Amino acid sequence: MAKEPQTPQEDELARELAREEQEAEPQTEPDTVEGELEDAIEGAEQAATDAQAADNPEAEVLAARVEELEQSVADAKEQAMRAAAEAQNVRRRAEQEAEKSRKFALEKFVKELLPVVDSLEKALETMQDGASEAHREGVSMTLKMQQDVLAKFGVEVIEPHGEPFDPQYHEAMTMVPNPEMEPNTVMEVMQKGYLLNGRLVRPAMVVVSQAAS
Repeated sequence: MAKEPQTPQEDELARELAREEQEAEPQTEPDTVEGELEDAIEGAEQAATDAQAADNPEAEVLAARVEELEQSVADAKEQAMRAAAEAQNVRRRAEQEAEKSRKFALEKFVKELLPVVDSLEKALETMQDGASEAHREGVSMTLKMQQDVLAKFGVEVIEPHGEPFDPQYHEAMTMVPNPEMEPNTVMEVMQKGYLLNGRLVRPAMVVVSQAAS
């Protein structure tokens, strides 16, 4: 069905209605948009500030934890250094003990061997003129071999005749007045003493002089 043509009055009425509808639609002003952007920016800044404020307690906790860990690391380093020093001391003491054991392991054996040396010396001293030269030479060579072996293993002889009496290395068997010697001087060695690597194995048995009364 064909649309009927409108009259001039109807056209005017239609235009008037359209204008009123257009004026009734909400308008977006530029000032309103700018205000909304400013509000959004301000809100974002405030949110950031709030977030930073909210993170501060956690940051403080983390800083405290870091400080605690640093202290733990420092303590661990100190303990490691102490442990290393203690280990070095233990190793040094063990080496010293091993060296001491090595040096003095033969002490008991040397003590058992010394009477043999004493016997050879006495035998050589008491040989009568009637003893054969071969016999004397044999005893002398045997004694020298014994002495050389002892010296090889760090054994030293203490024979302090004419020296001042030293109670650390000498054992006084008796004291005899002697105006020709200084008091407390070794007049006679009754039995030689011996050291093993500087340690006393047997003191020398001696006769000590004293002032004449």
